[in-house]
Amino acid sequence: MKIAVGGDHAGYELKDVLIAHLKKQNFEVMDFGTHSKDSTDYPPFAHAVAEAVAHGDADLGLLVCGSGNGVAMTANKHKDIRCAICWEQELAELARAHNNANIAALPARFIAEETALSIVDAFLNTEFEGGRHQRRVEKIPCA
Repeated sequence: MKIAVGGDHAGYELKDVLIAHLKKQNFEVMDFGTHSKDSTDYPPFAHAVAEAVAHGDADLGLLVCGSGNGVAMTANKHKDIRCAICWEQELAELARAHNNANIAALPARFIAEETALSIVDAFLNTEFEGGRHQRRVEKIPCA
């Protein structure tokens, strides 16, 4: 499975922890940056991850910024992207199982590293349930 990962300066350190965790599990990782703690804007990184997922270059995506909000708002502007802000494991599981989320946004300033890793594991290992949830997901797009 190929995972697209990106984030701004607030998420830089956690992003690198997540990438190392993914590589240990033999996931292929596409790292869209940022690559330092220098202040930067989050939209370019969120757009890059969303485009990779939307175009099928990556199976799923992970985004990290201070609150998770900016990257989620940006990613969700892309067609066929369902990005969920996840600050605990159960939210990641529900986002995948009920909403068929294809990107998780993590709030680096509000969660511990251990929590982030459990969120990522849950997100990547939970399958979409389909069924009654499928018709709801189909009603998400505006056009």
